[in-house]
Amino acid sequence: MTQQYQQADKENERLRRCMSDLVSLSALPAMWVGGDLSRIGHVLLDVLSAMLDVDFLYVRLLDHDGRTAIEMARTTELMRVTKPSDIGRALSLSLGDVATDWPQTARISVENVMLSIAQAQLGMNGQAGVLVAGANRLTFPVQAERLLLNVSGNQAAIAVKEAHLLIGQRQYAAELDRRVAERTDELAATNRDLRLEIAERRRIEEALRDSENSARTIVDSLAGLVAILTPSGDVEVVNSQVIEYCGSAISEFKHWGENETLHPDDLPDVAQKFTNAITSGEAYDFEARIRRFDGVYRWFQVRGLPFRDADGVIVRWYALLTDIDERKRAEERLRRSEMLLAAGERISLTGTFSWRIDTDEILFSEELNRIFEFDGDVAVTVDQITSRVLSEDLPLLAERMEQIRSGRDNPEYEIRLRGSDNGIKYVRVVGRIIRHGDGRLECLGAVQDITQRRLAEEARDAIRSELAHFTRVMSLGELTASIAHEVNQPLSGIITNASTCLRILASNPPNVAGAIETARRTIRDGNRAADVISRLRALFRKRTAVIEPVDLNEAAREVVALLSSDLRRARIQLTIELADDLPYVGGDRVQLQQVIMNLLRNAVDAMICVDDRPRRLLVRTETHEGESVRMSVRDTGGGFGPIEAERLFDAFYTTKSEGMGIGLSVSRSIIESHGGRIWAAANDGSGTTMIFYVPRYPGASEQVLRSVDPKNVLDWAGKS
Repeated sequence: MTQQYQQADKENERLRRCMSDLVSLSALPAMWVGGDLSRIGHVLLDVLSAMLDVDFLYVRLLDHDGRTAIEMARTTELMRVTKPSDIGRALSLSLGDVATDWPQTARISVENVMLSIAQAQLGMNGQAGVLVAGANRLTFPVQAERLLLNVSGNQAAIAVKEAHLLIGQRQYAAELDRRVAERTDELAATNRDLRLEIAERRRIEEALRDSENSARTIVDSLAGLVAILTPSGDVEVVNSQVIEYCGSAISEFKHWGENETLHPDDLPDVAQKFTNAITSGEAYDFEARIRRFDGVYRWFQVRGLPFRDADGVIVRWYALLTDIDERKRAEERLRRSEMLLAAGERISLTGTFSWRIDTDEILFSEELNRIFEFDGDVAVTVDQITSRVLSEDLPLLAERMEQIRSGRDNPEYEIRLRGSDNGIKYVRVVGRIIRHGDGRLECLGAVQDITQRRLAEEARDAIRSELAHFTRVMSLGELTASIAHEVNQPLSGIITNASTCLRILASNPPNVAGAIETARRTIRDGNRAADVISRLRALFRKRTAVIEPVDLNEAAREVVALLSSDLRRARIQLTIELADDLPYVGGDRVQLQQVIMNLLRNAVDAMICVDDRPRRLLVRTETHEGESVRMSVRDTGGGFGPIEAERLFDAFYTTKSEGMGIGLSVSRSIIESHGGRIWAAANDGSGTTMIFYVPRYPGASEQVLRSVDPKNVLDWAGKS
């Protein structure tokens, strides 16, 4: 799950950066307003250099006649060629002299440097120029880089066309001013003949018509949707792209506010902004949905600029309509993605964060602010975070933060927080390092509130402990006969030895040496009885589990000693094969002995009715895959069938007439809580082998040394 969250975080970050870059690109036209080709080129390359990880950027901008007006480039240290003209020549040698025939992407060699390049034609058929980017990596360009290149190319093309248009307007205005001045001078100086004046006026009118026709031709050739409006805001001229998009004649555009050209929901706001702009003479910029010829509404950015004469009077308006429908859809997808991410964080109680290592700038998601009980409007600081962490966990947090500062990822770790109500929260933290192209380090991570799960685990462990104690107490009743036998033997020895000691001391003369030996035997039998009682108290007392080094061989011997009377009465031949140099295991000694006792008692019960073959019980220990210790208990009982195999460890399932069916279930719970595994296997012949393993104790450096004969067979039936 965490990995899926991490992958989602990365994808969301990539989308955010892409959308941020697209928003930045949308601001370029405002920076280019009134600018010449040189400014357009420099701003375009500067912006793309910050957005794209490339080794060179090259742009060739053309004037309105198609001649090369300017070449510019940006390169990295990898490029041996740095002059724009040299880069343009290298591209022409590799891709051809005609830029409009260049492929969208290609692999080329420039001065023995292999580069992946991508190009975007500026304007229709490259009328405004070409933009090329190259990088020394096979994956260039990825989809986001291709998108940024195309969008910036489209914006640049529009800017170049506007520059062309502005130059033409200025030339037109200058020409008009010059002619008016000439005419004024002529009237003031010579007052020529009226017919000459009329002829001159006709000539000027024809020139104006020609100029207007030329301007309309330029507007019609622009790639975007362009309209020319009168000073009062009436549509006067639209280019062919507008007519093709809307599928209407120009006469219908004169009534755009009445014929549903605009989406009805957008019309009131657009009408107000448009009216205010026409009244005030200020440029307008708004977004609205415009109906296509097939009735589909698409989002457009509508920008209008007034054109003024020498006296500052508006003579016409120029409007540019840019299709931003895909951008709006992408923004909606991003908003939905962010909404789903926030919902996922709330449901999973997981918050995300970003930490700039160089500036200590920290950003928390809304859910993470809730977990830490921070105000979302206040910037998060390291001091604020440490103030919430319990003092016992501050060293761990400091260690993990130092790992991040040194450029290493964090494995998962847990710390505790103190809430505003002094309650304790348990959280799991994981962080991953992101290395940016400029060398900056950023840590992206997630924090999950696991308080409820931790409380549930503690409740589960308490119930498990109660159930384990209950099974031990139940076993106590079943072991009554064995306990009585084990205690009765040393007590009988004590009485016999005490009587013998009295007789020896009463003799004349007293045999002091014999009395001392008899007293030693009395002490030995007393210690035997005390050991039996100690083992029983340890096994059946109720206490909290303690993980410590445990000698599994010794634990098995103690359980076998407790069950020795039962084994003799059942005439079971016991074989013990305990491995030498067996490592300690990490666990609770009492709980592991309970598992061994459950397995041995089940084996005894399985063979109690066997009369057609020897009753043999084998207890064996050995190492398991180098990191664990395995114990197996093999009997020659009746075994189990396929149905029993599936339910053998289920709670309250039993094949015994008087059993409760919780022994194996509790045993599995104990072994799994120790990080081990327990299972049953049918023997090749008769009977069953129960097997479990637990991990070795990680802190134990010494081996348990034993000298046990693997062939040692204790025939309890013979001793009975």
